[in-house]
Amino acid sequence: MFSIRAMRQDWNDYSPTKTALFWLCAASIALTVFVGFKWGGWMTGSGARDMADQATSQGRAQVAAAVCVDRFMKAPDAQAQLLSFNQVASWMRRRHLEDAGWVTLPGSDKPVAAAGELCATQLAAIKPAAAPIDGAVTLQQ
Repeated sequence: MFSIRAMRQDWNDYSPTKTALFWLCAASIALTVFVGFKWGGWMTGSGARDMADQATSQGRAQVAAAVCVDRFMKAPDAQAQLLSFNQVASWMRRRHLEDAGWVTLPGSDKPVAAAGELCATQLAAIKPAAAPIDGAVTLQQ
């Protein structure tokens, strides 16, 4: 029958071999590494670099898109340009903004990657006023 005293005695009498200890340690290390990378949030250096590079490019695109929208809306003929922009096919808007130089940051000679799509999405959400008052640019968001 089951007894605590017998179980303690068996535990105290147990003496694992060196081979058993080696494999127990190896399995413990492998399990720790597996759990750490799978659920513990561990990552390799290259994985961390990739994440940092991706965050950098996304942040740069968001800044460039904000600059694009600001410059676009502050243009003297923003109302007319917005009407023209809204008539461009949605799949061509990014290219339209890039060709016009709206998503090229000052001091750069090429558009910022992914900024055109963000800028186009933000500009498409802005609705032009039905009729400008006294030639003033009136835009509704």
